[in-house]
Amino acid sequence: MKKIIYSVLLAISLILLIGCDTQDKEDIDLTTLEYYEYLSKDNPVITIKVKNFGTMKAQLFPEVAENTVNNFISYIEDKAYDKSSFHRIIETFMIQGGAVDQTKGAIKGEFASNGYTNPLKHTPGVLSMARTMIKNSATSQFFIMTSTSPHLDGEYASFGGLISGFSVLDAIAKTPTGNGDFPIESVEIESIRISLNGYQPKDVVYVK
Repeated sequence: MKKIIYSVLLAISLILLIGCDTQDKEDIDLTTLEYYEYLSKDNPVITIKVKNFGTMKAQLFPEVAENTVNNFISYIEDKAYDKSSFHRIIETFMIQGGAVDQTKGAIKGEFASNGYTNPLKHTPGVLSMARTMIKNSATSQFFIMTSTSPHLDGEYASFGGLISGFSVLDAIAKTPTGNGDFPIESVEIESIRISLNGYQPKDVVYVK
């Protein structure tokens, strides 16, 4: 009974949180999301404005990958993502962005194969950190899943999920691409902004 009441209250809170955002007419029922249990009105919310496409909103999940979230917030607060782009797009996989002019230090990969418990699976709408073959190499780049990809679970640091703008995500994913999955026409991230909703970011812990 307690869980049912919690779910109802959470659903109402989320409706109030995104109810005024009428730009995306095709948003899905949030209760159908694989990551629904992580959604909370107390989580930080980011707004990603993409030129010629629209706006996506996502919650960040500090309880899942705290240092990853703090790192992401630090780039947002510096406005580092403004005028960057989604530079790698694979329609049935993910869209990747976040290449900035100047990165900060690398952070530890918060995922299972790196000795960190992260239960958030890579399903549609989930945000996760890009990295090289080196597990502790994530800096600014991130991706948003467009499909379920179990092979990423435990290997990449998932840390958030969309709460609106799913049709925008789909439209970006359908962008024509060329060599290296680069979009033929630039998909510009005009800005990423954040509402902390009471969350107090801690100092980012970088890999020494």
